[in-house]
Amino acid sequence: MRLLQEPQLHQKKILVLDAAPKNKNDRTWCFWEKENGLFESVVHHRWQKVHFLSDSFSKELDLSPYTYKMIRGIDLYDHVIRFAKQFPNIEFRYETILSATNENDKAIAVTETNSYSADYIFNSILFEKLATNKKKHFLLQHFKGWMIETTNASFDPSSATFMDFTVDQKNGTSFMYVLPLSETKALVEYTLFTEKSLATEEYDLALKEYIGSKLNISEYSIEQEEFGIIPMTNFSFKRSNGRIIHIGTAGGDTKASSGYTFQFIQKRTKKIVHTLLKNQHPFIASSFSEKKFGFYDSVLLHVLANKKLNGDTIFSAIFSKCSPETVLRFLDNETNFADDYNIIKTLPTKIFLSAAVKEIML
Repeated sequence: MRLLQEPQLHQKKILVLDAAPKNKNDRTWCFWEKENGLFESVVHHRWQKVHFLSDSFSKELDLSPYTYKMIRGIDLYDHVIRFAKQFPNIEFRYETILSATNENDKAIAVTETNSYSADYIFNSILFEKLATNKKKHFLLQHFKGWMIETTNASFDPSSATFMDFTVDQKNGTSFMYVLPLSETKALVEYTLFTEKSLATEEYDLALKEYIGSKLNISEYSIEQEEFGIIPMTNFSFKRSNGRIIHIGTAGGDTKASSGYTFQFIQKRTKKIVHTLLKNQHPFIASSFSEKKFGFYDSVLLHVLANKKLNGDTIFSAIFSKCSPETVLRFLDNETNFADDYNIIKTLPTKIFLSAAVKEIML
């Protein structure tokens, strides 16, 4: 956002189109950073230590030099909108967007009530259903979370549960997050990596069972709920189409093997802004490093989609034999080949080598 203060961007009319005002706390973003980041002022809570739990390995992990951070949706919306309103060339309009196309040297956005032309459109909407095929893997990361308030002190707000795989794995890779905000308040979230989402009552039943039997909490109120579905796929998302630049999940910014998106969006957005300041087309080609990690993601998705191993076995092997710092850098696509090797050698060689060969042959 600091980059918006560059004078070149003051000269351009910027129109932000959205279906409705962002005035509800409809989601939560969690991520890790080494230092204070761009949105540090709206970080709602931080944890230096997290628990990893599975039937084969359990440990409280010190994330240093990283800190695990939570940002509430409403806080980020308010922060960005308040900042943007300082600039008279930025306008917000709320209309349902139907399409984004190219026409000559302009990009055209069509809504239910208007049509707009621009030098560039930055689009985060998946207008069409992803075309599935045998050469690509398609899983869903789907989750439901309850923000609960307990009658008695029940949590340690200095330590979060990053992944708890000790829940039933009958539906596939399944785990719980517990993100305590105080001794009596926490976000408890049930997450799965599977081909299909569940019925609403199945999420509720799993959350209720976990809170009662694992957390030993019998008296609590549900202050807020959140639900989401994130595609976990090695589908080749187009980063641009003429003057339409796809961003977020629509632009392939979601890490296929983990579902993490927030920090990848920030990294690519920074690159896009730098190209605009140089009056260049804001298309950012995939780097060698991104292609390397994309291949790693494809191999892991192959293993999960073909049910060669469950996610709890994979993540337990990695976290039990590698430092948290190395694992987080790997998940951030920031490790070198030596680090990659240390991660990969923790995994069953025969299964992952076979998956890698098959991905190369596709």
